[in-house]
Amino acid sequence: MAKQRRRWENWWMALCFSFLLCFGPRVSAQIRYTVPEEIKEGSVVGNIAKDLGLDVSTLVDRRFRIVSGSKDAFFQVNQNNGELYIHKSVDREELCEGNGACVVNLKTAVENPLEIHYVAVEITDINDNHPSFSEQNQHFEIAEHTPIRTSFQLHAARDQDASPYSVRLYKLSQDENFEIDIRSSDEEKIPFLVLKKPLDREHKSEHLLILKALDGGNPPKSGTLNITVTVLDINDNRPVFNQDTYSVSLHENSPVGTTVNATDLDEGPNGEVVYSFGKSVNSKARKLFDINTVTGEITVKGVLDYEDKDSYEIDIQASDKGLIPMITDKSVTIKIVDVNDNAPEIEVTSFSNSIPEDSRPGTTVALISVSDLDSGLNGKVTCSIEDDMPFKLVASSQHSTYSLVTTSPLDRETKFQYYITLAAKDLGQPSLSSLKTITVLISDVNDNSPEFSFSPYAFYVMENNVPGKFLFSVSATDKDSNENAIVSYHTWRETSEENKYTSFININSENGEIYALKSFDFETVKTFQFQVVAADSGTPSLSSNVTVNVFILDQNDNVPVILYPVSANGSAEGVEEIPRNVNAGHLVTKIRAYDADIGYNGWLLFSLQEVSDHSLFGLDRYTGQIRTLRSFTETDEALHKLIILVKDNGNISLSATATVIVKVVEPKEAFAASDVKNTVKDEEDNNVTFYLIITLGSVSLLFVISIIVLIAMQCSKSTDYSSKYLQDTNYDGTLCHSIQYRSGDKRYMLVGPRMSIAYFYCLIGFQRKSEQRWNYTTYICRLIVKFRWNGFL
Repeated sequence: MAKQRRRWENWWMALCFSFLLCFGPRVSAQIRYTVPEEIKEGSVVGNIAKDLGLDVSTLVDRRFRIVSGSKDAFFQVNQNNGELYIHKSVDREELCEGNGACVVNLKTAVENPLEIHYVAVEITDINDNHPSFSEQNQHFEIAEHTPIRTSFQLHAARDQDASPYSVRLYKLSQDENFEIDIRSSDEEKIPFLVLKKPLDREHKSEHLLILKALDGGNPPKSGTLNITVTVLDINDNRPVFNQDTYSVSLHENSPVGTTVNATDLDEGPNGEVVYSFGKSVNSKARKLFDINTVTGEITVKGVLDYEDKDSYEIDIQASDKGLIPMITDKSVTIKIVDVNDNAPEIEVTSFSNSIPEDSRPGTTVALISVSDLDSGLNGKVTCSIEDDMPFKLVASSQHSTYSLVTTSPLDRETKFQYYITLAAKDLGQPSLSSLKTITVLISDVNDNSPEFSFSPYAFYVMENNVPGKFLFSVSATDKDSNENAIVSYHTWRETSEENKYTSFININSENGEIYALKSFDFETVKTFQFQVVAADSGTPSLSSNVTVNVFILDQNDNVPVILYPVSANGSAEGVEEIPRNVNAGHLVTKIRAYDADIGYNGWLLFSLQEVSDHSLFGLDRYTGQIRTLRSFTETDEALHKLIILVKDNGNISLSATATVIVKVVEPKEAFAASDVKNTVKDEEDNNVTFYLIITLGSVSLLFVISIIVLIAMQCSKSTDYSSKYLQDTNYDGTLCHSIQYRSGDKRYMLVGPRMSIAYFYCLIGFQRKSEQRWNYTTYICRLIVKFRWNGFL
């Protein structure tokens, strides 16, 4: 309703305004202004109010305005001062055509009272356009015999400006055969090219001219036209091809020739045909093909590629050799047949060059695309890899796309990288193939525990070692890499009695070097073992342990101990009584001694350090037996003192001395003393014999068991251990035994008093066993030695 009401109001106002125009008072006036074209916006054309005598102060109230004029509203009035100004820049060539006056008529109105005034604004031209030709080049073919003064119309130049800035004259470049003639038509000047001198083709076959058009500006503007005049011989027959159409098929990459012939009815030079490519043949076709200008044979001179283009349309021109050549065009179609000349292409679109070794079968390693530029079967491609790898290719739903996936568990320690050769092969005949190798690295996971180089370890350490000094080292390697292969060491400490020596051992956690925190004593402990744990730095960490057996080697650090004779106060001194009537070789007594060391360090030798009569007594250096060398005489003294030196065979020999006082008594006294001594001895022997029988039975049983266990253990050991111990019985002495064994590159010989093979194994064979077994065995062996010393064995 509101819109309809406004429509009626506008209609009523228009009706009232028309009534006033028709019957009300009217005042009209005519004024004229002149402005040049393209004057800038806002420029003042003139003051309409001043020129019409209107009061400037009433223009706003009287609604001073333009009521009709150009649709583009090039002009506007200022109600404040009555000025007419440029609202939009005016281009005379767009507004008006021709050379006539270009006038824009405006109607202005004021109210109260209503007045209508007419304003005419003339747009004057300026020289803002160049003369121009419709084409930049114009070509004429003029025969030699063309008569002089023959004219040829040229393209006329056009200038959008009006006179006097329109085209005023033409100028032709200097040429002896041609001149310019200008003719006017409908206020337009038309140039003609006039032949002023006969043409001579043999002298000059082509004329290049330049026509310049100038307007009336100051300075004048100009435009040019390039004129090419080709001088021709006379010829009135065109060549005729012997076929309507030419078409040929050829395989790519193969040379081929086809002949295109044409005949001409003219005679002489005008009948001789020359073949060439037409002007429409592009440069690419010219590089691939060539034409024999005489025979018309088309040959391949470049490499044809079906994948680049499968057919060519070549325009052939046959031209005679007449004075004015006649030309005939013909199109030749060359179809390219595909051959299998492109090997398949392999593209790895997505690739993980490193996968963890614990990847599950079916893990995707790479996405592979294969393609072939050929067509048909030549472009169909299959892809494969070697069969002896834990990978396979899985074809996807997309054409020629494969996934490389794992087929079995991977182990970096077995093989840390794979060179996978992808083989793509098309179905052409003959088939073409291509190879591409990708490298897949297997990254490590912590799946291997450290491994020791030996298990168990056996080391030999001299007793009395310096505390804190390096003893030996263990080594473990881990097949993993990086942090997973970094091994640290520590000892496994237990509180049990048999592992008490572990607290005396320290190990370097980085390199496995083992140090002793105390000095070892062979006589206290001869062997012990402990556990070393090697752990890697992976997450989670893996570890393994190894048993280390340590054998303490003896040094000569013990002085021989005199077991007999020993006096009541503990000194090595005894008194022996012998009858005077004994013969030579009578056993006076036997020096018994013991050295806690073994081998040479425990092998004792006896010598007479001091004796009252060297001719009367002799000493066996190995057994320690003192015997008479001759019978006693009446002149021999009744009391003799013998000092015996007992020393071991160590590098630095240690020794002890024993003193024996020999009393020579009459036979009756000796017998009495002997009876008393024998009675006491018989009483002691009666008590000891019973215990001795029981002990010997037990010892014999234990000995047999020990031999069986020892043989079983020796058989279970490697031949290296059995070769370490060699028996040597070259020595014959009291408490003397000899043993040889090897440890690595070292050879050791243990020499001591001769004894049974049982005691030999007691001392040596059980050194590799636990400390508890060694203590028990040592006890049994010492019983055997004691019995032998007392003459029971």
